[in-house]
Amino acid sequence: MGLTIGKTNLKHGLMLAPMAGVTDKTFRRICKAHGAEYTVSEMVSAKALCYEQRSKKKDNPSSQSSALAAVFCEDLPMGVQIFGHEPEFMAEAARMLASGEYNGCRSDTVPTAIDINMGCPVRKVTANGEGSALMKTPKLAAEIARAVCKAVDIPVTVKIRAGWDAQSVNALEVAKYLEDAGASMICVHARTRNQFYMPGIDLDVIARVKEALSVAVVGNGDIYTVSDAKKMLEYTGCDGIMIGRGATGNPWIFEELTADFEGREFVAPSYEERIALAKLQLKIMIAERGERAGFAEGKKHMAWYINGMRSSAAARNEIMCATTPDEVSTIFERLLAEQEE
Repeated sequence: MGLTIGKTNLKHGLMLAPMAGVTDKTFRRICKAHGAEYTVSEMVSAKALCYEQRSKKKDNPSSQSSALAAVFCEDLPMGVQIFGHEPEFMAEAARMLASGEYNGCRSDTVPTAIDINMGCPVRKVTANGEGSALMKTPKLAAEIARAVCKAVDIPVTVKIRAGWDAQSVNALEVAKYLEDAGASMICVHARTRNQFYMPGIDLDVIARVKEALSVAVVGNGDIYTVSDAKKMLEYTGCDGIMIGRGATGNPWIFEELTADFEGREFVAPSYEERIALAKLQLKIMIAERGERAGFAEGKKHMAWYINGMRSSAAARNEIMCATTPDEVSTIFERLLAEQEE
């Protein structure tokens, strides 16, 4: 178990999966502090990043792509994920990100790897032939990967799905194309695009890809517990795992897995510790983005942290309707009191 990405060794292969609107800098750092060995940015539009270079301002404050792609030394090892369907834009965006030489760059170091998104299922992405829509065009997927690999001197990884739908489960075919194109690692989300995030994954898909490829293969999908992770690893033989929704509200999952792999005891966080970390995350998000944006983005995280607590359903609705951080703190205090009763 464990894997290597370029010169980076991951002892247990524990990764935080990229999730748009979720895995921002604050959440990535929290997960890293709790045992995630590798993280990936939210997805960055290759074309948007390229077009933003046309701004006459050297430090373009409206460059959303640059903000999403920012990498700092304390974040390493970390990959930056890009998406698009045009090889030339994907290659140019990758080149800029791998060099740090572009207008609006906010990084103080280069990423560990460039990750290519071929798994996003949302319509506004797939309608342009991007994300998981590339599962329908394996040769174009390979052309994109080859162009990106030629443009950079750091590892290129790719995240794919099982296929587009139940009638076209072609992860193995696409993965072989990507390996031939130069990809250093393939992450397989074991659902089709049409399944979105419905419960249930096909571990056989990951197993077939792992058996056929010589590069590292990472499994992804429905990992919420140590049992889920061990089942995937043992059944598929994959080199590592990416955890997405299973880490929301529960960054301790990485600590728990590490403890299990190393034969150590894991002590689950108390309700007080869960709430304390939720408050800290919200505070940092507000400091990073300003109260309006940070609070708006942070509320969903606050709701995730209370999963499983008594009266959490009602409290979750209140949190999402709250208008100030103080209101959320009051909800948390009441919720903690209810757990003690």
